[in-house]
Amino acid sequence: MSNSAPLHPSIIAMVSLAANIAANHPKKGLCQIERLRGYGVSEEQIDMVVDIARHLRDEAGQMLDAAFDEEAKPVAVPPGLTFAEPTPGCGCTPTAKGNSCC
Repeated sequence: MSNSAPLHPSIIAMVSLAANIAANHPKKGLCQIERLRGYGVSEEQIDMVVDIARHLRDEAGQMLDAAFDEEAKPVAVPPGLTFAEPTPGCGCTPTAKGNSCC
């Protein structure tokens, strides 16, 4: 167990705000914004947290899209070869209701 002091509530609210934005959480971190304002955090500081979180979220999305595009490139299929089932290693599992995602 650590003897360090707990984080100030404004720091916790900033971290939570950034995580909500970066994760595209449905609540969007709006509660944290009100808390930060209540703690006297400036609008400029709140805007900086929002800007950084959005940048990281967008950058992660771009990286995921680029990786997807790279892995999803068409491959040369020998003539006459067809795929009735997903290829092994596709990772396709049925939904909880038994519906195939492939």
